[in-house]
Amino acid sequence: MTIANETGNHNMTKTDTAGLTQLGANVKLPGNPEEAILERVPSSQDVDYVVRFTAPEFTSLCPMTGQPDFAHLVIDYVPDQWLVESKSLKLYLGSFRNHGAFHEDCTVGIGRKLVDTLNPKWLRIGGYWYPRGGIPIDVFWQTNNPPENVWIPDQGVPPYRGRG
Repeated sequence: MTIANETGNHNMTKTDTAGLTQLGANVKLPGNPEEAILERVPSSQDVDYVVRFTAPEFTSLCPMTGQPDFAHLVIDYVPDQWLVESKSLKLYLGSFRNHGAFHEDCTVGIGRKLVDTLNPKWLRIGGYWYPRGGIPIDVFWQTNNPPENVWIPDQGVPPYRGRG
C-alpha cells in the first residue's frame, strides 16, 4: 500500500518511513511557519489513544514591538490514519522564533495546521503564554468533543501566579 506524505512523496508504505524528507537529515530551521513542512507517518494502531506534545520553550515575536513572546504549548490529539512526525513538528514550532503574530494567531494557527495535515479524530492545543505587560494570555482551541473511549489527561500547566 503506497501512502503520500505531506510533501507529496508516494513511496512510503504502511510500515516504511523512507518518504520522509527531514527525519535523519541535517535540516535548517525554516525562516517562518509558511516555509515549514509538517510531515506525517501512518498510524499502525487500531484503537483510539491520545498523543501529547509539550513545547515548554515556544517563542514567537510580538507583531507590534518585535519583542520575543514565550509560551508553554501542550498539543493533544487522537490520531485517525496519521501521526505527525516529531522532528518536522519541532522544526515547524521553531520556525515561529522570528515570526511576528499575536498569541491567539500562533496557538490557533498551529492547531489548524496540524488538523489540515493529520485529519485527527480530535485535537486540542493549549497555549500558556507568559505575561506581556503584566497580563498572561492563555489560548485554548479544540476541534470537537473527544472520543468517549479515551482518557484525556489534564494539560498539567498551572495558571500563572507571579510572585503570589
